[in-house]
Amino acid sequence: MATKHYLSYLQETMRNRWECLAMKDLDGVNSYTYAGLAEGIAKLHVTWRAMGIKEGDKIALCGRNCANWGLLFLAVESYKAVVVSILPDFTAEGIYSLVDHSEAVLLYIGPNVKKKIDPTQMKGLKATIFMDDMTIVEADDKTRKAFESADEAFKKAYPDGVTVKDIQFPIDNYDDIAVINYTSGSTGNPKGVMLTHLNLSGNVEFGCQRIPHRPGDKVLSMLPIAHMFGLMYEFLYQVCDGAEVYFLTQAPTPTVLMKAFAQVKPFMILTVPLVVEKIIKKGVLPKISSRAARIMWKTPFLKNIIRGKVKEGLDKTFGGQLRYLIIGGAALNGEVEQVLHDIKFQYCVGYGMTECGPLISYEDWWEYAFHSCGKQLPQCHVRIDSEDPTRKDGEIQVKGINVMKGYYKNEEATRAVFTEDGWMRTGDLGVLDKAGNIYIHGRSKNMILGPSGQNIYPEELEDKLNSMPCIVESIVVDRDHKLVALVFPDTSNEGKKQLGGKTLVQLMEENRVAVNRDLPQYSQISSIELVASEFEKTPKRSIKRYLYK
Repeated sequence: MATKHYLSYLQETMRNRWECLAMKDLDGVNSYTYAGLAEGIAKLHVTWRAMGIKEGDKIALCGRNCANWGLLFLAVESYKAVVVSILPDFTAEGIYSLVDHSEAVLLYIGPNVKKKIDPTQMKGLKATIFMDDMTIVEADDKTRKAFESADEAFKKAYPDGVTVKDIQFPIDNYDDIAVINYTSGSTGNPKGVMLTHLNLSGNVEFGCQRIPHRPGDKVLSMLPIAHMFGLMYEFLYQVCDGAEVYFLTQAPTPTVLMKAFAQVKPFMILTVPLVVEKIIKKGVLPKISSRAARIMWKTPFLKNIIRGKVKEGLDKTFGGQLRYLIIGGAALNGEVEQVLHDIKFQYCVGYGMTECGPLISYEDWWEYAFHSCGKQLPQCHVRIDSEDPTRKDGEIQVKGINVMKGYYKNEEATRAVFTEDGWMRTGDLGVLDKAGNIYIHGRSKNMILGPSGQNIYPEELEDKLNSMPCIVESIVVDRDHKLVALVFPDTSNEGKKQLGGKTLVQLMEENRVAVNRDLPQYSQISSIELVASEFEKTPKRSIKRYLYK
């Protein structure tokens, strides 16, 4: 199928909505109309040329969600450079490792990252720049002088300012890498997902065609913009099609979110199950848990009244203008989904992964099949590796213009993820019914979804734990959205020597605190539980994870 370049969408939108608001920090720090966005992009391009940045160079972005993050992303892409997106929650060592691995020449950082890193530790950088006000944090003398001369160079290049006629973006580079998105902060063997302009264009085109915006539509960017779900569907597709994007620059606590929803009144909310589950369990389930309410919930005529009131309250919670609630990243709690289904709420559950930029499947809520995760996108084809794909679980495999080019500087991982006939293995297990709905019944991968959509890889945590005193082996599991480590301790004579007069419980708590010091907040271990015997293994000596919860 012919695919329109996402920068072509952006170019048309900027010209047509020149004086309209494009994006804004909810705390009011930075705000851009489409005209202001065009000027900001032009200034960055002039600055980078002065600094000697070339097409294809890597520019790393590591900061909280904010309007300047969005500006930088669009500027890098329209410069034909490559965005390296790094979660600001990573440790300083993790950031150093990924900047080095990606070969980035510039690093833009937010306030939290500025506090914890030492830019001199990253030798390949020309400069480290504070993204909030675009000032230099660290640079060599030559780069600093070039940076400081950029204002004068911009005035010479655009003596009358940036106009609509100056908006000319590259739209013929489909096969070039647009983004390297790191799925973890491992210092061992990081996976940088290489997404091309075609991958991004397929996702943007789907959004623009399937859910076109109405005048005045607003969206709240609250998922980490360094992840593809938040980047693509809370920002890139939205701004390419003319929505107003508001960036939540604070941690998305329930109180902060409720206030933001009321202020922005979004037409669409994209979120992970945890957010929806908290809202339903705290605000809805207690109201319908009494015996009388449960009877009314199922009684003809009466059920329409009580369910209608619940829906009305939930609509108000989300700002009152919501047309789409799209949930992704993990399975939705069954009880919570049943409530949404019963009140006929405008929700659906989609399916995707970073490697697909990110969407694989979706269905409009009025056609959505209960408990499914929608139907495959026209841009991304799905097959089930099973002898009976409609009844027997098999690995979900994908192919199409959404699928990544591979992992950056990691040929082994790239080869492993693709089949011989070119389909990408998702690592998820499910079936595909005759109507085309995808149902996921398990994950062969072990990734745990963090509270705001962060990817948590238990193997990385276990590797750290297993190097601590008196620990033979461990498994990290998710219990009610908290990470719990199950530990088989070393009770041999050698292990007892490591106790040093402490009890096992005391030592394990010390181990937990020590491991957490080097971990971002979202992946810290909440507790350690001791198990009496070694974990059961497969013939290959892999732990049978499914036995432990």
